[in-house]
Amino acid sequence: MKKIHFSILLVLGLLAGTQSFAQLAVDKGTKFINVGIGVGGYSSAGGIAFGAAADFGVAPNITVGGQVAYRSFNYGYAGFNDKINYLYFAARGSYHFNEILNLSTDKADLYAGIGLGYESVSYSNSIYGGSTFGSGIFVPIHLGGRYFFSEKVGGFAELGTGIAPLLLGITFKL
Repeated sequence: MKKIHFSILLVLGLLAGTQSFAQLAVDKGTKFINVGIGVGGYSSAGGIAFGAAADFGVAPNITVGGQVAYRSFNYGYAGFNDKINYLYFAARGSYHFNEILNLSTDKADLYAGIGLGYESVSYSNSIYGGSTFGSGIFVPIHLGGRYFFSEKVGGFAELGTGIAPLLLGITFKL
């Protein structure tokens, strides 16, 4: 919970510390690429997730795209040596709130969205072998913010229900 509060404060702090510029326009043809790590985990999920997402502007303030992520970790107890792998794919759409919130900067981008994804969860055990469990289709949601340090490169933070509750990384505007 502390991580989620810190993330929200980080995004708000980045926005409050901006200088006054024109709004960051998200329109048809706008392209963003996010590459980062996922921190935190749901239930017993350990390890660090690695992921990437691409968002493409299709209309004013609306992007669609995809996301892929991977997480693997070992979990040992009572003489067992377990390995759990998560592989995550999702199509997603986002609405960008820059215009509605009247952000006076071209360095910040606030967005939220929903997707349709598939997560494959595989498990292997040193005694019983391997199996697949918990795999299936799901509907992830996300709330994120980007802050651009230059015209094309910045950082992002994204809260959501995908591979990790918090994704942090670098973003590129193409």
